[in-house]
Amino acid sequence: MFCARCGVSNAESGKFCVSCGAPLQAQQPPIAPAAPIVSAVPPLGAGPVKTDGKAIASLICGICFLIFPAAVAAIIVGHLSLAEIGRSAGRLAGRGMATAGLVLGYFGVVGLIPFVLIIAAIAIPNLLRARMAANEASAVGSLRTINTAAITYSSEYGNGFPPSLITMDGVESGSASCDHAQLIGVMLASGQRSGYVFTYVALPAVEGKQAPISAQAASNGCTVGGAIAYAVTAVPITRGTTGQRSFFTDQTGVIRFETSDTTTADSPPLGE
Repeated sequence: MFCARCGVSNAESGKFCVSCGAPLQAQQPPIAPAAPIVSAVPPLGAGPVKTDGKAIASLICGICFLIFPAAVAAIIVGHLSLAEIGRSAGRLAGRGMATAGLVLGYFGVVGLIPFVLIIAAIAIPNLLRARMAANEASAVGSLRTINTAAITYSSEYGNGFPPSLITMDGVESGSASCDHAQLIGVMLASGQRSGYVFTYVALPAVEGKQAPISAQAASNGCTVGGAIAYAVTAVPITRGTTGQRSFFTDQTGVIRFETSDTTTADSPPLGE
């Protein structure tokens, strides 16, 4: 080794310089500590931690679990959030919120379905009965309208009672005429309204033959002979759904009904 003071070469085992006598071991430079190895890969979970947006959404939907779609959304979004948080290696937070959203969502689904079914079981029959009652009331009102229109037709045109429902409607444009008196609506004249089918039967003076047209009726523009009597029935399209009772009326103006069978002139009058 070389002496740091005078530069003279010395044996490796020597302790002092052979030229100047300076100690050789003290001149050895200190061994520098090894530099720490810095990994290029950041440690697990390094960086800012953010709250997963789906976890927040799941919690909000879960709080609104009384609204059925919100409960389902809380379950779906909650599962998606937990999966993302698990894959994020600690970079996403919000596991507690997602779990709370899931619990509230499942509670909303499991708890609300029986409640909704009970409400539906109570409400649907009541709504059906209310609908049938409304249709029956409409049918009775339509029969009264037909009775009034038939009497008006007879007094205005001198042709007896109308030969058909079409005779009383207003299909054609322009002013009212004997063949289209514009006394009832087009829908009622078609024979079907508010869940009921209406059948109008005109009774001519001679059975099986068309009634003759009087001179007065002809002068009023009538081309079809009227009737001396008529009968109208109103039957529900679907019994038990669009209506329960059937109705009957004629030129007497009395409205009769039956609960299930076809109504006739011998049926009990409405209101008894």
